[in-house]
Amino acid sequence: MTSTHAFWLAGRQATGEDAFDVTSPWDGRLVGKVSIPTDAQVEEAVAAAYAVENEFAATPAHVRAAALDHVSKRLVERTEEIAQLISAENGKPIKWARGEVGRAVSVFRFAAEEARRFNGGEAQRLDTDAGGTGRLALTRRFPRGTILGIAPFNFPLNLCAHKVAPAIAVGAPIILKPAPATPLSGLILGELLAETDLPAGSWSVLPVANDKMPALVQDERLPVISFTGSEKVGYAIMDSVPRKHCTLELGGNGAAVVLADWASDQDLDWAATRIATFSNYQAGQSCISVQRVIADASVYERLVPKIVAAVESQVTGDPNDAGTDVGPLVNEDAAKRVESWVEEAVKAGATLLTGGKRDGASYAPTVLADVPADTTISCEEVFGPVLTVRKVEGEAEAFAAVNDSKFGLQAGVFTHDLQTAFRAHRELEVGGVIVGDVPSYRADQMPYGGVKQSGVGREGVRYAMDDYTYERVMVFTGLAL
Repeated sequence: MTSTHAFWLAGRQATGEDAFDVTSPWDGRLVGKVSIPTDAQVEEAVAAAYAVENEFAATPAHVRAAALDHVSKRLVERTEEIAQLISAENGKPIKWARGEVGRAVSVFRFAAEEARRFNGGEAQRLDTDAGGTGRLALTRRFPRGTILGIAPFNFPLNLCAHKVAPAIAVGAPIILKPAPATPLSGLILGELLAETDLPAGSWSVLPVANDKMPALVQDERLPVISFTGSEKVGYAIMDSVPRKHCTLELGGNGAAVVLADWASDQDLDWAATRIATFSNYQAGQSCISVQRVIADASVYERLVPKIVAAVESQVTGDPNDAGTDVGPLVNEDAAKRVESWVEEAVKAGATLLTGGKRDGASYAPTVLADVPADTTISCEEVFGPVLTVRKVEGEAEAFAAVNDSKFGLQAGVFTHDLQTAFRAHRELEVGGVIVGDVPSYRADQMPYGGVKQSGVGREGVRYAMDDYTYERVMVFTGLAL
């Protein structure tokens, strides 16, 4: 008999009247039952967060830092248990699940460090004009208010961490809504936060049904919304609350550019291996997975067979097997969508170089060439293990191809030339340029986010802390400066 997982309401465990099942996308087994908060319980959590805003903002830095350190250390102690849970509810291969726990460990550690440094303030002399004689400005940052953090299924622990840890670091209460498909990892964070001395009401983890979210989004007591997910949902949220502060980390169709100077066998082997790995890790369910390869004509014919071979060497199968590279997508519907996009591209004239087969929720790692520009897979985020390859003539055409997209999250540029790297940084319309590697690289302390339809704002602990706060200036008068 599977027990029902409680949720976390204002720092304490609670259960509602109903529950839902969480099942494995790999074999359909029941992973757990999760209690659903009632409308009254959601209201209680929001009211508690709103009531504790001033108290939490005034909490000493050492208290917030100690709580963050505690969660980081406890994640280390429970790494294998949590990794198994991520793999079970998400279908992520266990090696990638262990890596995700390790990243969450770092996120909470970074947040503890930033909490200790946060809000030292900046002093500014104002006597640069006569009217400012004797005046000094001190600028500090203060929380905007309670945060509604909405997390996705693809990194069910670490992207919850990226909502929660910066909020605690700045002293902002947070209501965390984990994804319905993968709520158990977020509830684990609740267990660890409950072991700390944070004020009651300063955090809740509520597995609220998606159809109940509009009311939470509209609630005036939640002035900050941090959302990671689809472009459609993210902008619908922003459009519905134009006066709120929204941070949106949305989709992408990450491009890896291989330029003419990346031409040795060693260079191409490295690029092919990295492209194959990071077009298929998490079954392609990452906003910065490699979806497009844009290769200079001088290296294209040598590179593409290497990519195909590297993709075909990806081990698919049971996510519990330590040797598995590619597991299932989050559900069968997701795999069917990917299948339909590939079929559309092939019917339109694309060449299938490898893959193209579905088995339940699993989709074989796939490479397509000669893909027409107007097909769905060229224009949208596939969010599956599918890669397209394209030949271009020179750097200018390559960079134009990267920019010929409504998305702009990250791009990878394989080049040895420093001037080319700086041109890429200047010209590519993305939030991050990764030189000498794929667009899928992310360090959790760096600024992360996109431009165009890939969202607004930045994650990465310190940068999220900036988004969660605003500057407030205080002016001293009559000082002998």
